[in-house]
Amino acid sequence: MVKHKKYTLKERFKRLLKMKLVIPVARLSLPPEVKAMGVAVGLFWAMTPLVGIQMWIVFMTWIFFRKVLHIDFSLILGIAYTWVTNVFTMIPVYYIFYVTGQIMRGNIGDISGYGKLSGIFKDAFMGNLSFSDKWLLLFKILLKDWGVSMAIGCLPWAIISAFVGYKLTIRFEKYRLERRNKANS
Repeated sequence: MVKHKKYTLKERFKRLLKMKLVIPVARLSLPPEVKAMGVAVGLFWAMTPLVGIQMWIVFMTWIFFRKVLHIDFSLILGIAYTWVTNVFTMIPVYYIFYVTGQIMRGNIGDISGYGKLSGIFKDAFMGNLSFSDKWLLLFKILLKDWGVSMAIGCLPWAIISAFVGYKLTIRFEKYRLERRNKANS
């Protein structure tokens, strides 16, 4: 009988991050800049309040970059890194965007609570509405009440995430290359 090691929640989270974010970068045989740009584009779109259409937007960005700007990036990594935000992280991330937007707009005294945003999502998805009506209600509420602040508030997060993702990927690739060269010598 094989005994499997029991991992703590922190260890499982670190393993999940490594499996989903680090190993895909390492396995692709592309130039470091192409990988880094893919990570940056994916993280940029991940840090926008567009959960559900982010992968499509990365694909459209990839086409634009290739055809118009003549810049290549890894579409696979771009799409994979949009998964940083998803239906499970959507409410807290949207709230962070909202609070950041309210602060940027100078509305520090008018920041609604996290419970209010969570309630909006519960109302939209737990009610007896059809699928399309649920999404319509959600977008109407977000655009009317929360959307401007979220749209503004996501920008610093998107820019910083893309920049840091690019730099860390370049550093990771440089480290891997140095390690490989050291092992071969």
